[in-house]
Amino acid sequence: MRDRARRYGSERRRIDPADTPFADRRLGEPLELTSRVSTDQVAEAKRRLETEFGTADDTIDVALATNMISVGLDIPRLGLMLVQGQPKTAAEYIQATSRVGRAPAKPGLVVTVLNVHKPRDRMHYEQFGQYHRTFYRVVEATSVTPWAARALDRALAAVVVAIARHLDPALTPELAARALKDQPDIALRVREAIIERAPAAVAGGKADLSRLIDDLLADWVAVADEQTANGQPFAYTRQGARQTLLHAPLDPALPNLSPAHQRFVAGRSMRDVEANVQLKLRDPWGNPIANADDTV
Repeated sequence: MRDRARRYGSERRRIDPADTPFADRRLGEPLELTSRVSTDQVAEAKRRLETEFGTADDTIDVALATNMISVGLDIPRLGLMLVQGQPKTAAEYIQATSRVGRAPAKPGLVVTVLNVHKPRDRMHYEQFGQYHRTFYRVVEATSVTPWAARALDRALAAVVVAIARHLDPALTPELAARALKDQPDIALRVREAIIERAPAAVAGGKADLSRLIDDLLADWVAVADEQTANGQPFAYTRQGARQTLLHAPLDPALPNLSPAHQRFVAGRSMRDVEANVQLKLRDPWGNPIANADDTV
């Protein structure tokens, strides 16, 4: 690109006015805006991006960036963006591409380069116009606000178990899930660790949060006693034993557990809470399609 821009003017001619050359353009060293650079370098990069072309020696021609530019980059000078591939989420795509053309008198141009070998990119290419006219309809739901009531319901039990295992070496091994009742001081240490981090505006207040933590620790002891009553090993996850304290949000065994045990859900993601949907494919006449009965 740098070589083509440098000799473009001498190799192309305008139609009107006739035989008038375009201008050649020399591109300087590209600027990098990624997580690999330090905070100080990012601040310096923003300053250089704001510098008008031709007013200083360190003016930036091209900035190579990741999705870190999606927020916090409000520079009216930016006018052209090339997006390599379709981002994973509509929100990310909208946020990133809105970094150009932010000044009313300086419109921006976004060029999206899609990969023909990626089905998702092909879909966006085939529905390009309709998608861009209505892409606010498909913006993903935001995550649960930290320390909100539903966030505590979904994640507090896993946090309590993780903190306890880190604070007390006796609780760290996989098969030490039953040892909580032998550590009488751990409840206070876990509670203090969480309450110290919690904001004053936590759902229900810090007093309710303390009671919630104590209830979880009490349920942990009760579940451990119940699961080990027959002398069976009891672990945190299935990697350690058949009887486990923690379960995934979509574990089919959850409905068969006691109410106290059902509280100990640990998801790999705050979005990992919905089951897959099984598709039953049919042809245009309503008949089953061969070898398509196991599509998920």
